[in-house]
Amino acid sequence: MTKSDLIERVAARLPHISKKDTEIVVNTIFDSMTEALRRSDRIEIRGFGSFQVKIREAREGRNPKTGEEVKIPAKRTPFFKVGKELKERIDATGRAKREAEARMREQSEAGSAENV
Repeated sequence: MTKSDLIERVAARLPHISKKDTEIVVNTIFDSMTEALRRSDRIEIRGFGSFQVKIREAREGRNPKTGEEVKIPAKRTPFFKVGKELKERIDATGRAKREAEARMREQSEAGSAENV
């Protein structure tokens, strides 16, 4: 899903708000999240997950082409941890699909056994 897809979906669910206003809301949310992470604040969205900034220490690396040692500076990078509810909802969807496929295989096998 892209940002424009998200804007389209939100606009479709809220027909009384213009698409341009929906875009402003989505951009404001993303800008607020970016600023919070820039300040090293933690963002928690209950039922979805949390975002935080992790610091990667400076280290020595190698240029894969030449094999030469390269100093890689420390950097701050965003990190997302999925929430328990989202994890369970995704797993439930996958589980339901796998169970339905298994039932179809069993029915297919039972039908072919009857034809023998």
